[in-house]
Amino acid sequence: MNHQLWNPRIAVALCLALAWTAPAWTQDGPVTPPAAQPAPQSAAAPAPAAQAAPQPPTSPAGKVAQVEVPSGTHLPLVLHNGISTRSARAGDPVYFETLFPVMVDGKVVIPAGSYVSGEISESKRPGRVKGRGELMIRLTTMVLPNAYIVNLNATPSGASSGGNETVNNEGKIVGDSNKGSDLGTVIRTTEAGTGVGAGVGAASGNVGRGAGIGAGVGALAGLGAVLLTRGPDAELPRGSTIEAVIDRPIFLDADKVQFTSPGQASTLAGPSERENRHPIPF
Repeated sequence: MNHQLWNPRIAVALCLALAWTAPAWTQDGPVTPPAAQPAPQSAAAPAPAAQAAPQPPTSPAGKVAQVEVPSGTHLPLVLHNGISTRSARAGDPVYFETLFPVMVDGKVVIPAGSYVSGEISESKRPGRVKGRGELMIRLTTMVLPNAYIVNLNATPSGASSGGNETVNNEGKIVGDSNKGSDLGTVIRTTEAGTGVGAGVGAASGNVGRGAGIGAGVGALAGLGAVLLTRGPDAELPRGSTIEAVIDRPIFLDADKVQFTSPGQASTLAGPSERENRHPIPF
């Protein structure tokens, strides 16, 4: 049997088949294809922002809008608790109420019936020889009908108390002078002394001398009564009205002064008229 020699063409074909089917090798070992990478995930959508709470009106600068009540504004007030230099002391509270609304740009910002409080900063009784009763009031706080509290700095510029109290340019309430009553006391006492002295002189046979002595005694008695007597106290009875003036501007939050009515003050009877009383020694 003839054996066919090795055919080179068959050997080349066999080598090519083995190369095609064998795994690829590197110096360190077989090479495997890289694993498939997962597709990149899209970024999560941002959470919706929380809804902002309603904000009060603001000015262009971002601050809360305010309404200015300028300095020099007048506040007509009625007094709820009577005060007098006879008993008042520095630090005692005073309570008022506005009688008329205050308007800014055609809108009510301080309605009638708003409460105003303060304190007595000075109380001086009239002297026995000279001087008048004096009261100094400082208004510090205002409470609007919606309970909005406002810092205040105001002083009286006028008062109606039923008597002769006046307000000076410093805002001090000054009591009445009693010069007329003092003079009347001296004259009446002098006349009484003259009559008594004349009677004594007639009984002794010297009418002129008796009258002179009596006049002198009467004058001294009248002067003594004046020196032992204080002048009238400065008084503001309950129901007295004063005109207060704002010393510096007041800034009100615009969202807290949205009033739709002018307000209404309490009904208080005004003080009765007081006559200039004659001094009563004490």
